[in-house]
Formats: sequence, C-alpha cells, structure tokens
Amino acid sequence: MTDTNNMPVIKYPRIRDPLFYEWDRKAQKCGLRHTIYAVNGDQYTGEWLDNLKHGKGTQLWKNTGAIYSGDWKFGKRDGYGSYSIPDPVTKEYKRVYTGWWENDRRGGRGVFFYPNGECYEGEWSNDLRSGWGKMEYKDGSVYEGQWLVDQPNGQGVLRLSNGNRYEGGWKDGKKHGPGKYFYLDKGQQLEGIWVADIPKCGVLVDFGRDNAPAPTQYPLPEIELHDPAGVLAEAQAMFDDSHN
Repeated sequence: MTDTNNMPVIKYPRIRDPLFYEWDRKAQKCGLRHTIYAVNGDQYTGEWLDNLKHGKGTQLWKNTGAIYSGDWKFGKRDGYGSYSIPDPVTKEYKRVYTGWWENDRRGGRGVFFYPNGECYEGEWSNDLRSGWGKMEYKDGSVYEGQWLVDQPNGQGVLRLSNGNRYEGGWKDGKKHGPGKYFYLDKGQQLEGIWVADIPKCGVLVDFGRDNAPAPTQYPLPEIELHDPAGVLAEAQAMFDDSHN
C-alpha cells in the first residue's frame, strides 16, 4: 500500500494571461467615461460603445477649437446636436449649426448661422440644404420654399426688403417656370414665365396702385389684342419647361 503522505507535491504555476491582455481590457472604452484625449490633442467626454463614441458626448477639436455636443452613433455625429466655433477675435463661442445629423453630416431639420449674418432654418441632406427651408439674407430679403442640393429649386417665395416679392417656380437657384412678381412699390403685378431669372413672357397689370408708395405716373393701358389669352398661352407654351 502506497503512503500518500510521503508523495512529493507538484505545484503547477497558475496560468495567467499576458500583461498586454490586461492592458487591453483596461483600455476598452464602453459606457460613460471621463475625458479621453487623442494623440493630436482632440478631446471627447461622453459615452462609448465598443471603443466608438456612442450616445451623448462632447467633442473638442484642438486644431480649430470647434465643439460638437450631442448625439453619436458608432463614432459619428448622428442624432441631435450643436456645433460651435470660437470667434477669432473675442474667442467667444458662436453657434454654427443646431439640429439633426446623419452619418456625421447635417441631415434633417436644423438651423445654420453663416459668418456674414445670414441664417437658414429648414431641412438638410448630406450637409446641403434640401427640402423645405427659409433663408434670411444679409440684404434683408427672405426666401422660403423648396431647396435641392443647396439651391432654391421647386416652388418658393422670395420677399425683398422693399416689400416686392416673387411667388413661383425655381431651378438651380434662379426664378424659372410659371410665377408672379408683385411690384408693391409701384403697384403692379407681372404674371408669366421665367427662364433662368429672366421673365420671358407674361401679363403686367396694375395691382394695388392706389396704395403704392411710388406708383407709376399713368395706369397701364388696356390690352387691345384680338385674342390676348391665346397669344399668352402660345408664348407660355414656348418657354414653360416646368413639366419636363
């Protein structure tokens, strides 16, 4: 019978993961963490998922001083957030864009403030104004209507600072197609067809002439064509490509 008490005891070393495994585990970013600094000096404070910015967070870019605060998805700005930059003189932060983001670009509804004081509020797609929106220009005029690829395109209204306005079609940022131009300063209205910002044909009539601040000296004379409607329709058909 073997005496087990006298058998040598063999001690096996406890198996441990290499140190770099432990370091990697500690470096994994998931959930809410304190500020993380990138090699280039950028810093991010917020939530993470699988080493990607995900959830609520604030990013500061060292090179430009710009700040984004809002939603993130898998490392990209996605959801609702605000982007600001420092004023080059006062260093105070000025809001540039507040609204919705998709895949790190402006997408959905949002407000953009331009350096020259102009402002756009409306829909965005792929960082460009697209959809329905309102643009306030520095000269006091306002455009409200449809946009496509950063330009007025479709139906819209342009109101000038002197009260005159255009209502109608747009293409590539210019008045195009059927429209009406109200010259409220002199009490006239032009209804016709525009091509690349130029009225090609139409009917000009007196409109609110009695209340106009600078009316024309004489009222417009009556049209004496035999078939004015037919002449106008023929001219409109020649220039109107809004259905193409």
